Amino acid sequence: MVQMEKLLAAAIKKEAEDIILTVGRPPVFRIRGELQDLPTEMLKPEDTVALMKSITPEHRQQELQEVGSADFGFSFEQKARFRVAAFRQQGNVCVVLRLIPWRLRTFQELGLDKRIQELLHRPRGLILVTGPTGSGKTTTLATMIDYVNSNRKIHIITIEDPIEYRHPHKKAVVSQRELGADVPNFTEALRRSFRETPDVILVGEMRDLESTRLAIGAGETGHLVLSTVHTNSAQETVERIIDQFPAEQQQQIRTELASTLTAVLSQSLLPRANKTGLVAAFEILIVDNAVRNLIRENKTFHIDSSIQTGRDKGMKLLDDSLLELYSKGIIERIEVLTRCRYIKDVNERLRELEAPMVEA
Repeated sequence: MVQMEKLLAAAIKKEAEDIILTVGRPPVFRIRGELQDLPTEMLKPEDTVALMKSITPEHRQQELQEVGSADFGFSFEQKARFRVAAFRQQGNVCVVLRLIPWRLRTFQELGLDKRIQELLHRPRGLILVTGPTGSGKTTTLATMIDYVNSNRKIHIITIEDPIEYRHPHKKAVVSQRELGADVPNFTEALRRSFRETPDVILVGEMRDLESTRLAIGAGETGHLVLSTVHTNSAQETVERIIDQFPAEQQQQIRTELASTLTAVLSQSLLPRANKTGLVAAFEILIVDNAVRNLIRENKTFHIDSSIQTGRDKGMKLLDDSLLELYSKGIIERIEVLTRCRYIKDVNERLRELEAPMVEA
């Protein structure tokens, strides 16, 4: 039977994003977004159970037995960390491991300019990193936390499910709390964090109405809060947050969000054209007075227009980011067309962009 240690080492060497272990198929790596079977025998039920037990703490094995799934993180030989989802499907155990590189990325490597760094020096507010599962939100947040850790003498508290990147103390003191191991849920952890003298709070996900309410409140009352939402644009993010609340509370939440929201980074992860890895495209909303008025007055449908007119402030629409990456030869044309938000406009701009190439 294949050994877990060899699988992990091979995944790191091949720069795989995921390892999928399921009955009736060989181990599978996701490399640059595509699934690839390893040249080994198909896994049997006893194989996936043994592989799962080789990396899963006993209390997580018990959780898997009782509720059918368990999530956790672990380190492998000082080379990388893995986020693990173990679950049952059709009576068998399946394991999915997401590779988390040991080395944190820089802002330059992510493709974010210094104006995002400047936001991390603010004493209060709410910065959201959004996008679908697997779009690199955790990596972007880890880069932000590392920047704060390296540049500000403050107390950072992170609330994660599970802890993925580990942050050593630098200029800041970093307290990392994991759901299940250190605290039962995001809401309870947020409530208790206010007594723990944080300056910056990372909430792994604004998962429900109460954690969203507490995160907005923390941003209002003198903390810088970083979190994620599973949305695809800045406009959708604002609308999703407000729509969580009962109708009679929405105007109050608009007012609170307008005064608290600092920035929204919506990102999408794409394969590079030269097949050497992945690159992120970003939509960036930096909240100014005009955007605050749009949120307060329930005119969020104008947010995209504000982003377009706010380019000099560091704002950018996702479609602009995609077209910029394509024009530099970093991503392929199909990625622009499948990831863009306004297909008609993008098609027209692609024709303009490609016209000089055709004439040449």
